[in-house]
Amino acid sequence: MSHPKKIVILGHFGVGKTSLIRQFVDSQFSEDYLVTVGVHVKKKSVTIDNNEITLVIWDIEGNTSIDKARKSYLLGSHGFIYVFDLTRPETYANLKDQLHYLKEEYANVPVVVLGNKADQFGTTVSKEYFSTKEFEDCLFTSALTGENVDNAFVKLTKKIIE
Repeated sequence: MSHPKKIVILGHFGVGKTSLIRQFVDSQFSEDYLVTVGVHVKKKSVTIDNNEITLVIWDIEGNTSIDKARKSYLLGSHGFIYVFDLTRPETYANLKDQLHYLKEEYANVPVVVLGNKADQFGTTVSKEYFSTKEFEDCLFTSALTGENVDNAFVKLTKKIIE
């Protein structure tokens, strides 16, 4: 029997939320930028410790702040993935505040933080910059190459079922 779990992907506009979901669910990447209006839902089942978990992944429109997201989209969430763009400092400038908000408003809901576009390390951004305490629990992903994408969703699923 599959156990459904609602996952909500959060972050600024254009950080790669939809591309990460596409890579995870469909093993695809597209250069076409698609603006998410409202919410788009996808599903994928994963098996963790012999338990089949169906992830119901809510791809919500990007916002500069989580508190601007519609509360109805966040209600009933079992986990959050917060995504920022490694190449755009404005998408992680207030990371600490965004995570604090989630912990205050959704104290029992686990969060995984992703720095997306890791394929840009060494070209437009330095990995050493992200070695500070603020980013220590962050996974660096690339929707383009698939790097750490599956790991991110598995990490969150394990936190949910603990």
